[in-house]
Amino acid sequence: MWDPGEYLTFSDQRDRPAFDLIARVRAESPRRVVDLGCGAGNLTSLLTGRWPRAELEALDSSEEMVAEARSRGVPARVEDVRDWKPQPDTDVVLCNAVLQWIPDHVELLHRWLSELPSGAWFTFQVPGNFDAPSHATIRELAAEQRWRGKLDGVLRHDDVVRGPLDYADELADPDVEVDAWETTYVHALRGDNPVLEWVSGTALRPVRAALDDEEWAEFRTELSHRLSIAYPKRPDGVTWFPFRRVFVAAHCA
Repeated sequence: MWDPGEYLTFSDQRDRPAFDLIARVRAESPRRVVDLGCGAGNLTSLLTGRWPRAELEALDSSEEMVAEARSRGVPARVEDVRDWKPQPDTDVVLCNAVLQWIPDHVELLHRWLSELPSGAWFTFQVPGNFDAPSHATIRELAAEQRWRGKLDGVLRHDDVVRGPLDYADELADPDVEVDAWETTYVHALRGDNPVLEWVSGTALRPVRAALDDEEWAEFRTELSHRLSIAYPKRPDGVTWFPFRRVFVAAHCA
């Protein structure tokens, strides 16, 4: 279950990749713009601001997130992104930090690109930090005897997404022009163990779903200590949090 409030705690930092992704799209007057996996709707306004005359389509599989999006005035609907099919007038698709939750997303990308009209743009970004301490430490703790029984198979590993070269090689063909790149953002976080709070809104969500309240509190306590060592706080109160992201902008010929 998604918690919109928890997810939006670091919205300024989480939203930066979407700005960079949208800036790459050269569509002038798209007919339909899609926020695929819109979450709480906090990024949908970027799309309406960039293309105010386009028909907006926003969807997400989380009822909690869609409710939050609707409270912001976003006409979102509940739908699994894997079931989404582009309308004939779909000219721009933004899929921000969604596909890492879908193991077979490369196959989906092939299908979506084949169904988009000529001139359409499909853009996405995924976290590329699954081998970073923020995620590796969670997997290490979950694999220990105390937690193995309840958390075996729950967490994602560092092969759930690909690198920019792999995506470019996989998706490019005579009918699709692909631009792929990666960026490592160095976020300046504040607060007590902010990396723990960050991953609580995303990477730890499956762990929270698998544990009861007492177990969850115990797991967080153990993880908090390890993350505070991996990501020490500076004397000025800042904790540096490097975060790699992988981007793809595909343009259909």
